[in-house]
Amino acid sequence: MEEDGVNEKETLLIFDTTLRDGEQSPGATLIVDEKLEIARQLSRLGVDICEAGFPITSPGDFEAVRRIAAEVGPLTEGRKSGKPMVIAGLARANRADIQRAYDAVRVAPRHRIHTFLATSDIHLKHKLKIDREECIDQVIESVSFAKSLCEDIEFSPEDAGRSDPEFLVQVLEQAIKAGATTLNIPDTVGYTTPEEFGWLIKYLIDNTPGADQVIWSTHCHNDLGMATANTLAGIGAGARQAEVTLNGIGERAGNTSLEEVVMAIKTRPNQFDVQTNIDSTQIVRTSHMVSTYTGM
Repeated sequence: MEEDGVNEKETLLIFDTTLRDGEQSPGATLIVDEKLEIARQLSRLGVDICEAGFPITSPGDFEAVRRIAAEVGPLTEGRKSGKPMVIAGLARANRADIQRAYDAVRVAPRHRIHTFLATSDIHLKHKLKIDREECIDQVIESVSFAKSLCEDIEFSPEDAGRSDPEFLVQVLEQAIKAGATTLNIPDTVGYTTPEEFGWLIKYLIDNTPGADQVIWSTHCHNDLGMATANTLAGIGAGARQAEVTLNGIGERAGNTSLEEVVMAIKTRPNQFDVQTNIDSTQIVRTSHMVSTYTGM
């Protein structure tokens, strides 16, 4: 590759969920002012999308997301992309959750609703107690409602790593038709291997009608110690957004580590056809801040 060939590479969007999924680590609860300070540092770091929280879970979480959207959302200083950070709120696939998430993030110049619904047979049967047809209907209804509120909509089929790939194609096709702009594929329970996860991303991109109209994303957990490897495999298969946390914090064994993914791409540019907007000189400072505030 030519010396300036890096400019020809596609950008991998870094979606940081430290303040949402990361905070689900036992003992990692943050107060509003700490969340605001971390969000400001994530902006300086160059994070593209900050998932600021799960607004319907409590009045405190709603207020934290709303303040991040209002106070951090407009910031552009020092950002390589030149654009403000997108502020996202998580919502289950129902109107109350989606409306609450939108009410929290709407004040940010760039905002996103991230909604999710389980698609694995084990989750449909034992957790949601619905069948596949009801699942598809709920996806269409929820994504359509979210789209009526804002343009930037992310949909995640929860437990995609254990879902039937052919059924996933059906669900994701309908999510695209309903207005989703990002499709995030979660390995919710940290079950897959890099070969499996890379295959799944490629299969979905190759077989889902409208796949070229959306950004494909990864969200991996580290239960078997393969979150970063799975994420990099997904990127190699065509994903252009990676969902990560600082220091890899998160439920159970944690999430994919932001610093591992970013530095793998930066250190081994010949192995990856992407670049990021992350200012790597800010990683240590951000890591220390998160460690100090979470006590982890």
